[in-house]
Amino acid sequence: MKIIDSIVTQAAGIAAIRRDLHAHPELCFTEVRTADVVAQKLTDWGIPIDRGMGTTGVVGIIKNGTSDRAVGLRADMDALPIQEKNTFAHASRNAGKMHACGHDGHTAMLLAAAQHFAKHRNFDGTVYVIFQPAEEGGGGAREMMKDGLFEKFPMEAVFGMHNWPGSQIGKFAVGPGPVMASTSEFKITIRGKGSHAAMPNNGIDPVPIACQMVQAFQTIISRNKKPIDAGVISVTMIHGGEATNVVPDSCELQGTVRTFTLEVLDLIEKRMKQVAEHVCAAHEASCDFEFDRNYPPTINSAAEAEFARRVMVSIVGEENVLAQEPTMGGEDFAFMLQAKPGAYCFIANGDGSHREMGHGAGPCMLHNPSYDFNDDLIPLGATYWVRLAEEWLKDPRAGAGA
Repeated sequence: MKIIDSIVTQAAGIAAIRRDLHAHPELCFTEVRTADVVAQKLTDWGIPIDRGMGTTGVVGIIKNGTSDRAVGLRADMDALPIQEKNTFAHASRNAGKMHACGHDGHTAMLLAAAQHFAKHRNFDGTVYVIFQPAEEGGGGAREMMKDGLFEKFPMEAVFGMHNWPGSQIGKFAVGPGPVMASTSEFKITIRGKGSHAAMPNNGIDPVPIACQMVQAFQTIISRNKKPIDAGVISVTMIHGGEATNVVPDSCELQGTVRTFTLEVLDLIEKRMKQVAEHVCAAHEASCDFEFDRNYPPTINSAAEAEFARRVMVSIVGEENVLAQEPTMGGEDFAFMLQAKPGAYCFIANGDGSHREMGHGAGPCMLHNPSYDFNDDLIPLGATYWVRLAEEWLKDPRAGAGA
C-alpha cells in the first residue's frame, strides 16, 4: 500500500481524537460537542470554517493556487440510540448513545486528510471538507443543502465513504449505479369493529385482515415488479388487541420498503395502498394508509465511480479494489448525489480482531452494540481522500464528467 508518510506520522493523534468522539457520542442534530472538536481542530490547523449548516454541520475551506475548481469530501458525525456493550476505556459515556456505525472513524479519516492538506497543499483549487450531522434518520445532508451548501461552496463533485466490517483491511469497493437503497416507512391502521371473541360474527375482526394484508404485500414483490428489479417490503410490527377474549376495534402494521430506483418505489407505494384498501373493503373494514419516504437511493455517477476506483488502485493495487455489491441499507449521501456528480465507496473495517480487551461479546458489525471502528483505517482512508482530491483538481477531464 502506498500510504502518505506524514499521515502515518500523525495517525496516533487522530486516533486519540476518534476515541474521544467515540466516548462522547451525540445523536442527530445534537452533535454540538463533536462539531466543536472538529471546528477547533480545523481552526488550529489554519483552515477557515463555516458552521451551522444543517444545525451542527461544519465545512472546512482549504484553498491553494488560483484555480476556481473545487471538490467536496464528506464525513458524517452522528451516533445511534444504542446502549454500548463494550467496556474498554473509550466506550460511550453517554447512556443509550453509541458510535455503532463508525461515524467517529469517518470524521477522523477526514480530519486526518484535512490536517495533511493544511501542511501540504499539493493542488490548485479548493477542497471542501464537509462534516455532516444527522445521517442516521435525520437527513442531515438534505438539511445542509437546504441551508445552501452547494450554493455557498460550489463544487464540481462530492465524494463519500463508509467503513465496511467483515472484509480484510486494505481493501476498497466502489462501482457505478445504485449502491444503497431508498428507505421508506409505512404505517397502516386497520379499522374494524370490536366484539366478544366468542361471538366474532358481531364484529369485524382487523387481525385476520392484517394477516391477509401482510401476505398480499409479498405478491407485489413477486408478481407486480419486474423480477430483475430489487425491492423489499418488510412488515416489522403488528400491534392489536388488549385481551384474549376481545376482538379489537383496530390493528396496526408498520414496516419499511427498500428499492434501488424511484420507479420501483412509486410502484410499490401505489400497489401497497391499493392492496390495503381493497383487502379491508373485502371484509367491510377500512384503513388509514401512511407512507413516508425518507432517503432516496444512493446512486454513484459512472465517471466519478471510475475516477475513485483508479485512485484506489494507485494506493492498494487492482486486486484490492472490489466491485461494490449494492446493499439495501440506506444513506442520506443520496441527497448530495442527486444534486452533484460523485461516488460513495466502502473501505474494509476488518473482522473485528482489532478490538481491545473489554469489547462486547457480539460481532463487530454495523449497528451492533459490540462494534468499534478500526483505527488502522485512518491512514489509509485519509490517504484516499488526499489522493482523490489532488488527482481530481489535477485532471482537467474530471470536472467535465469524463
